[in-house]
Amino acid sequence: MQKPAEQRGIAEDLSISGLSRSFSAPNGTELKVLDDVSCDIAAGETVAVVGPSGSGKSTLLNCIGSLERPNSGSIRLGDTEVTSLEGAELAHFRALRVGFVFQDHHLLPQLTALENVLLPDLAVGGREQAAERARELLLGVGLGGRVDSFPHQLSGGERQRVALARALINAPGLLLCDEPTGNLDRQTGDDVVALLLDIAAGQPVTALMVTHNLRHAARFGRCLQLHDGKLRPVEFDERGEVLDGPPGEAGT
Repeated sequence: MQKPAEQRGIAEDLSISGLSRSFSAPNGTELKVLDDVSCDIAAGETVAVVGPSGSGKSTLLNCIGSLERPNSGSIRLGDTEVTSLEGAELAHFRALRVGFVFQDHHLLPQLTALENVLLPDLAVGGREQAAERARELLLGVGLGGRVDSFPHQLSGGERQRVALARALINAPGLLLCDEPTGNLDRQTGDDVVALLLDIAAGQPVTALMVTHNLRHAARFGRCLQLHDGKLRPVEFDERGEVLDGPPGEAGT
């Protein structure tokens, strides 16, 4: 079994080749969500993936992050073949190489902001200086004064910032964000995306975000549309208007 390389704090290339994922529909037919998807993302690149609801955006992200297994195809992060990992090696990969941010922040209500950020570090045994790094991350997302606050004491945007800091605690090479602004109002969502892109620019991480919001997607270095199981590029003009891509797929 291949052992994942110990990459810490290094943005990594992502290569997807021939990826397919299907599910059995209630009527017994096969529903193909991903159909021979291929894509290369360079280390340090920021990429947004858009597409209609049910198009498979989250499935694609889950396969990349090893939360789901594809039916076929290859996913490589750096020099690691992700689809071949199992057991402890797979858990090690998820804990150290990939950071996840979801639409729902998934913070534990009984833990403070600092303790929530430290959770992924506990999965790898807890390290010296982890608390210091967690405080620095919370400071970096504008929550230096809220480290001892519990989730119910934070706004929706603040909770999502804590989730972003938590995703970065183990210095992953890949950051995967699944609709991170979906539960936020327009201004707070804009602020979270700006923060995410600032972090990607200042830290060695490759960032991939799934979103319905074309305004947010236009701010990323590259945008791809997932439709009918395939990926295609989306082009924007200097005003953020779609030149070539999915019509009517805007969000608020």
